[in-house]
Amino acid sequence: MSLEGKRILVGVTGGIAAYKMATFVRLLKKQGAEVRCMMTPASSDFITPLTLSTLSGSPVGIDFYNPKTGEWTNHVEWALWADVMIFAPVTASSLAKMAHGFSDNFLMATYLSAKCPVFVAPAMDLDMYQHPTTKANLDRLESFGYTVIPAESGFLASGLEGQGRMAEPEVLLRYLQDHFQYDARFSGKTIVITAGPTYEAIDPVRFIGNHSSGKMGFSLAEAAASKGAEVILVSGPTHLKTSHEKIRVVRVTSALQMLEAVQHHWDQVDWGIFASAVADYRPTVAADQKIKKTAETLHIDLEKNPDILSWASANRTAQKVVGFALETQNGLEYAQGKLEKKKLDAIVLNEMGEPGVGFGTDTNSVKLIFKSNKIRSFELQSKQELAFSLLNELMNNLYE
Repeated sequence: MSLEGKRILVGVTGGIAAYKMATFVRLLKKQGAEVRCMMTPASSDFITPLTLSTLSGSPVGIDFYNPKTGEWTNHVEWALWADVMIFAPVTASSLAKMAHGFSDNFLMATYLSAKCPVFVAPAMDLDMYQHPTTKANLDRLESFGYTVIPAESGFLASGLEGQGRMAEPEVLLRYLQDHFQYDARFSGKTIVITAGPTYEAIDPVRFIGNHSSGKMGFSLAEAAASKGAEVILVSGPTHLKTSHEKIRVVRVTSALQMLEAVQHHWDQVDWGIFASAVADYRPTVAADQKIKKTAETLHIDLEKNPDILSWASANRTAQKVVGFALETQNGLEYAQGKLEKKKLDAIVLNEMGEPGVGFGTDTNSVKLIFKSNKIRSFELQSKQELAFSLLNELMNNLYE
């Protein structure tokens, strides 16, 4: 999801994690955001104002008054400019100032004038992070309606290991993306999403599978979580990962395991989105040991795998069921037939053959077909952007 045109005010305080803010600012700019950085005087010991000014493309705010130019910096203007304000890293000292209204520097004065949402990413040693005053200050900021981005566990600058590391720049970015993508209609909903291929064992080292990467399913899961839904992501074998706190990943290998996972969670969900490329057949018998290459030909008996999508549709109570169809010819005809036969609410048609479309790509172009026969076409775009577009269209139409 892009942050195009969003105005992000970044407040940097004097902790070692300040060095990460160069990466964070670059990520924000890459997303199209307008960025201004503010620093406490102590933070310049860890990262220079010139670095953040160069990366953000804007002057850095540190002092109220510049004696060289004679100019006064208006902290109120800075505060009102922002769509969101994010403090990262936040030391224990700055945290206490924020919680109790101390205003002894330009950054804190701007904070007290801000009317926008505020995000706080603490960073300190583990004992400081666990201290009752720190916990109380974080609770106090949350009571103001601010979002606290929890510190992570790992090696700390003190040489100790534990919770206290500032969340990584990619995590900070995701919190901001979630803020701007949040959709109250998804809040309180639980969605099961299947992703990736299934592997059907021939013997301990060989399998029947396909080239699905799982990228579309993972993108849908990330987008749904950003919008406020709880997601159960049932994934076949893939290298993809997600750290979103609203996504619970269930790893499976075979079609039978995927069906079992869907069945286990089906009564808990409001939607089912079946984006996985399930193998249609599996070997009737999987060999216990590796099959040796002896004969010129090898015959393997196959049996049909269960149809997970059909099972979900037939066993729904009030769930919305959305399928995917990957076709190489007569795509619209086959997808509409699948939609009707399996009594789906909607189906996403993915037609391979065009550049940038299909398995393993970072982009896709699809058609979304509803049971009313309404068709919405999506031009080639990143799978992340497409996921948000599909979810918006589904929400707009499935509850008419």
